[in-house]
Amino acid sequence: MMRVRSDFHPLLRFFVYAMMILFTLLTIAPLIWLILSSFKTTTEFQLNRIGWPQNPTFFNYTSAWKLGKFGTLFLNSLFFTIASTLAIIFLAVSAGFAFAKIRSKATPILHGSFVIGILLTIQSIMVPLFLLVNAVGLYNTRTGVLIPYIGMGMPMAVYLCTEFIKGIPDSVVESARIDGASYLKILQAIIWPMTRPVAVTLAILNIAGVWNEFMLINILVSSESLRTLPVGILRFSSALSSDYGRQFAALVIGMLPMVIFYLVFRNQITKGVSAGAIKG
Repeated sequence: MMRVRSDFHPLLRFFVYAMMILFTLLTIAPLIWLILSSFKTTTEFQLNRIGWPQNPTFFNYTSAWKLGKFGTLFLNSLFFTIASTLAIIFLAVSAGFAFAKIRSKATPILHGSFVIGILLTIQSIMVPLFLLVNAVGLYNTRTGVLIPYIGMGMPMAVYLCTEFIKGIPDSVVESARIDGASYLKILQAIIWPMTRPVAVTLAILNIAGVWNEFMLINILVSSESLRTLPVGILRFSSALSSDYGRQFAALVIGMLPMVIFYLVFRNQITKGVSAGAIKG
């Protein structure tokens, strides 16, 4: 009987590590270049586009923050991200529990109506969505932004939650029902604690998606007090297109929260994604 080797051939292992290092450098190098360039003046950047900044300056950051009104934009991004994430997790887990454990003739139809939303793209619904939001009087309001954000995040969230909750034994729900627990009580006491892995997965997907979202917020609001960081960053690529220092500083400001989010919660992110994928 042939013995299967558990380790890689040294040459294959070298090739795998070399490719991993190469891909890592290709990912990190542009970020390092962006950060270094944000400390250069426009004149210095034009003379030296690749090298280290000779006279590092924080003026680009302070100027970009004030000129772009990033304080307000940052708070708006934070509000839309947190509010939509919490709403999506709550609604998706509740709907997933109903689709997975409460049998009804309408269940396949309702579940299919949610899941088919995965096929829709923002570009395909931008015009009708704008007309609808404007018609019901929600244009240029926080509610008019939150509802589309939640709606766009629900299809995938409902699908993941439904598949995850299907893996929970029916006997658990049936035993609770025999003991007299209502479906609401079962959802609160049993389903919610058991769906933490998929809830973390949904939080990761939605936080990254909403924080970086640009198209919807750009067409649904016109007031400067309601716009978010991606829209504010666009200002530096148009009217101030020749001021590279401020442009790079603005990009770093918009990128930094997501980098910090990953560094702080990297273990939870890894565990949440893997657990959610395996269980689903």
